[in-house]
Amino acid sequence: MSQDPNRPVSPVETAFRQAMRRFASTVTVITGGNAARRHGMTATAVTSLAMNPPSLLVCLNRETLLNDIMIDARHFCVNVLQAEQEDISAAFAGKFSAQERFGVGDWDHTETGLPFLRTAEVNIFCRKSAALPYGSHTILIGEVEDVRLNEGPGPLVYHDGRYCAPGAVGKDVT
Repeated sequence: MSQDPNRPVSPVETAFRQAMRRFASTVTVITGGNAARRHGMTATAVTSLAMNPPSLLVCLNRETLLNDIMIDARHFCVNVLQAEQEDISAAFAGKFSAQERFGVGDWDHTETGLPFLRTAEVNIFCRKSAALPYGSHTILIGEVEDVRLNEGPGPLVYHDGRYCAPGAVGKDVT
């Protein structure tokens, strides 16, 4: 399902892309798989869905390896990065190969082999309850089974192409 790079991009698509860059978003690494096959990727398209049952939405581009893994997976983890974890974000955004990514950061795994970042601001462990295709993406609905909260400086935030400290949207962290 590769998109045609020669397909003309409409003015609305161009403007929409620019508008979405202005949304400040918490940076997460979504992980899925088991001891035999694991993967993760940086994502900002994560949001709460409901409190009853506790659930959230994760949107994955259907051309990604994680999307392929998540079609068969039963569980995933949303790892909310801490403000100083830009290196982990970069590693899982494609700076490193799929095999090298878990070498950056302090990773562990659940009894079923689901990887999670021990030093994340928050880990949200979900059971996949639905996967809905829409346009270029798959919308995953995860029912929250467990939450792990850690003390930290606050979440890593991304806004208009830059990382930001919490409360400093539009300003560089460094």
